Amino acid sequence: MEKVNIIQIGVCHEHANGKFATLKKLPGVFNVIGYVDERDFCKTPFYSQNLNLNHYEGYRKLTLDEALNYPGLEAVTVEVPNNDLVPVALKCMEHNLAMHLDKPAGEDLALYKKLLDGCKARKLPFQMGYMFRGNPAFQFCIRAIREKLLGDVFEIEADMNHCYGAESYQEYIGKFSGGIMYNLDCHLIDFVVAAMGRPENVTPFLKSAPGYPASIRNNCMAVLEYPQALVTLRSCSKDACNTGGRAINIAGTKGTIKFSPLERFDGKSVEIKLTLAEDSGLFPKGSHTLCFPPQRDRYEGQLMELAQVIRCEATSTYSFEHDYLVHEVTLAASNYINWRRN
Repeated sequence: MEKVNIIQIGVCHEHANGKFATLKKLPGVFNVIGYVDERDFCKTPFYSQNLNLNHYEGYRKLTLDEALNYPGLEAVTVEVPNNDLVPVALKCMEHNLAMHLDKPAGEDLALYKKLLDGCKARKLPFQMGYMFRGNPAFQFCIRAIREKLLGDVFEIEADMNHCYGAESYQEYIGKFSGGIMYNLDCHLIDFVVAAMGRPENVTPFLKSAPGYPASIRNNCMAVLEYPQALVTLRSCSKDACNTGGRAINIAGTKGTIKFSPLERFDGKSVEIKLTLAEDSGLFPKGSHTLCFPPQRDRYEGQLMELAQVIRCEATSTYSFEHDYLVHEVTLAASNYINWRRN
C-alpha cells in the first residue's frame, strides 16, 4: 500500500494521545506529517489532565491553516475537544480531506448531519472513532445478535463505568449537560445500533453520584426500547473497579453472552461466556468460553481500514446513515433532544 499522508488535528481529546501513538506504529501505512495544537483556537471544555505533548516530540507542529493547505495531504485525524470536533471536521471536509473523527459528534445534530451529507456528496472517506469497532469480542456479539445465535434477544445490559481522573474529571464532565452519558456511552450505542437497529424509544436518566451537585451528571443511565427487548446502558465515574469492571450481558430466548473486562491490551484474551439452551449454529448446547485474539492496541484496525478505503482497497464497514443514527440515539440518551419515533 502506498503510504497515506496524514496530519493529526488536536492534542486535547481524551483519545488524542492513543490515536497518534497508533499512527506512529504504522509507518508502512501512514506518513505522519505532523500535528496541530488546537489550544489557540478551540475554547470548549477538555480534560486537561490528559494533555501530554511528549507523545508528539519529533513531529512538526503546524497551524490549522498550514495543515488544511499542506501540499499532498490526504487525511486527518480530528482529535480536538468534544464540542469542537464537528466545526473542525467541517473545515476538513471543505478541503476534501478524508478523516477519522473522534467522538461524540457534538451537541448539534443538524450540524453533524451537514458534515455527513457533505462527506457523502464529496465521496470522502469518513470514519467515526468509536473505540469498540476494532474489538473482536464486540464484533462477535454483533454477529451473534444479528444471526440469532441466542434466539431473539430481549435484554442487553452494558456499562462504561470507571474511576479514573479524580476530581478534575468530575469537573470536566460537569461542563456537559449530557454528562458522562454524552461523553462515554456513545461507544456502547454504536455497538447496540449496529446489532439491533433503530430503537422505538430512548429514555435518559442523568444523575449525580453521591457527594456531587446535580450539575455534575456523573452517574447516568439510558433505556433503549425495542419491540421485544430492553437495552440498559450505564456510566458512572465513581466505580471502584475502574475500567476493568466494565461488563456486557446479553440475553436471548435460546442463550446468553456475558463478558468483562470488555477489552485488554496486556497480551491476554478477552473471554466471552456463551451459554446455550440448545444447539445453535456451530455451538452445541451448554456453556462455552470463547477466547478472542489479544489486541495490540485499540485503534489499529480502524485506522488500517481508513487507509484501505482511501486507497480504494476496501469499503467502509459503517455507513453514513449508521453514524447519524448512533449520534441521534446518543443525544436522546443524553437528554439533548427528544426521541423521534418513526
